[in-house]
Amino acid sequence: MSIQLGCIADDYTGASDLANMLRRNGLRTVQTIGVPRPGLDLPEVDAVVVSLKSRSIEAARAVELSLEAEAWLRERGAEHVLFKVCSTFDSTDAGNIGPVTDALRARAGCGAVLVNPAFPETGRSVFQGNLFVNGVPLNESPLKDHPLNPMRDANLVRVLQRQSASGVGLVPYAVVEQGVAAVRAALADASARGEGSVIADAVAARHLDVLGEAALADPLSTGASGLGAGIARALVARGPQRTVSKSPADVGMSGQGSVAAGSRAAILAGSCSAATRRQIAVAEAAGIPIHRLDVSRLLEGGASLVVAEALAWAHARLDAGPVLIASSDTPDAVAAMQRSHGGAAAGHVVEQALADIAEALVAASVRRLVVAGGETSGAVVDRLGLEAFLIGREIAPGVPALRTAGAHHAGLAVALKSGNFGGDDFFAEALSMLNQTETD
Repeated sequence: MSIQLGCIADDYTGASDLANMLRRNGLRTVQTIGVPRPGLDLPEVDAVVVSLKSRSIEAARAVELSLEAEAWLRERGAEHVLFKVCSTFDSTDAGNIGPVTDALRARAGCGAVLVNPAFPETGRSVFQGNLFVNGVPLNESPLKDHPLNPMRDANLVRVLQRQSASGVGLVPYAVVEQGVAAVRAALADASARGEGSVIADAVAARHLDVLGEAALADPLSTGASGLGAGIARALVARGPQRTVSKSPADVGMSGQGSVAAGSRAAILAGSCSAATRRQIAVAEAAGIPIHRLDVSRLLEGGASLVVAEALAWAHARLDAGPVLIASSDTPDAVAAMQRSHGGAAAGHVVEQALADIAEALVAASVRRLVVAGGETSGAVVDRLGLEAFLIGREIAPGVPALRTAGAHHAGLAVALKSGNFGGDDFFAEALSMLNQTETD
């Protein structure tokens, strides 16, 4: 295997989002879960997205995992590596965006790294170094209330500087508007000043095309799926490509191992975002039965009983149609539980309970699985031992249909959704698409 683009994603839903964007823009793409084991059989592709669950772990461990992934990608020919982060840039003053970018930059031996989390398609833009969500500064938007990494500062130069070992600069809108050469000159100037990273403005897709082309001149960049799309378009424009009419996601997405129409289906919602809470309400109004986990009992040591009750409830209903099991709650309720039990500890207990439930449901022949929430998705994927995904059609912006590949649960149809992604009817749309036996 020889690839053109290597990507390291700091969570599983973000990796799916990026893989989806690369495929949409012309690159044959596979997403792996962790650094692939030596014997894992992957098809010939243009890009590989290595999914890590490193966004909220201890910074030194995130660096270690990211360097391991980078080495694997470089060994397979990747001349450029994109470190994929969330479009909300959620992180703490300890990392992990800064420490990982610093370590990858040192490994690559490059100058200032272009950094851009803009994703205009989903309402994220960067202007004068500040991140906006649908025109509202990040720290004033509902997305500020991430349960693990709340974001109280929209100025990404300040945010990244607090977690970086070297200076952080800015390529402002006026420079990006001038095109690729101007951006490259600004990056060279930043390197001469000793800056290790540079936040770049972008408020429209055309800016991501400029930044994508500019980034490819260096071995490393950091950004969200929007930057990945710009890089993909730049690679395709350079041609010739190995891209074909059917992507590897379509090979094996039908026929043997395909999902039978009407197969058992389940939705697991661990996200507490406003978007996911609306999606749960719409699903319930549409008649999908919902079981809400008693999170207080989970956190007080009753996990085994809470999981058993959820599974008994689900088993009684699965043959009649899809079921939805949720731990989602309001930000105020989540904050109260975190104060009582500790934020990381509370999150871990809930994620592991949902992973327990997912494991039992798949063992009970659930073949369509929708998971809402980045941390929840990571816990579920890890528990099931999934190794790689073939990337199918897009369910919603940033969320593709996935089909598992590898030794564990091959052919399982999955959707992994970041909490804030998808329209109000996302769950029904996801189940419908996962039920199809053919993809474009």
